[in-house]
Amino acid sequence: MADGCLLSDSIKSVCRYSFIVFRIAINDKRKTVPQMFTPEKALSKALKFCAYQERSQQEMRDKLYSWGLHQREVENILSHLISEGFLKEERFAIAYAGGKFRVKKWGKIKIKLALKNKKVSEPLIKKALGEISDSDYRKMLLKVISSKEKLVKETDPYKRKYKIASYAISRGFEPQLVWEVLGEFE
Repeated sequence: MADGCLLSDSIKSVCRYSFIVFRIAINDKRKTVPQMFTPEKALSKALKFCAYQERSQQEMRDKLYSWGLHQREVENILSHLISEGFLKEERFAIAYAGGKFRVKKWGKIKIKLALKNKKVSEPLIKKALGEISDSDYRKMLLKVISSKEKLVKETDPYKRKYKIASYAISRGFEPQLVWEVLGEFE
């Protein structure tokens, strides 16, 4: 017993292993146990959640269900949020489309798919995409192309053009428009 402890090395290792397994089990339990809220507390949190940034109805619905609320309570809270003006699908769609366009430099195709994933209706998606002016859209596409053009090291002009076009198309810009702008770009 060099360290003055009465426990043998094998018992120490078993104790350490048990302690680690116990800590892992507690941490796993913390992650899997959802927070449960009363409808009043959920409404209060939902108001703050919607005031922070624009949300879609489906996003808010999913959040309320994750807080352990039942369908009737979720629908009551959603109707309250809509009637008080905290939740408006049109406002969300326009803000989302504009933000993804200006900040992330996404094209209309990618924005449309993202809005569909958030369960926004087709007429609202069209209205949100209509808020993006054609001149701004074309300017953004030119920015995306010119920034990628600086990074592509390909020397073969056809491969170079293809790589740039593929990148712009992957950002959600329409292929026909990308090739048209690339033709003007050179």
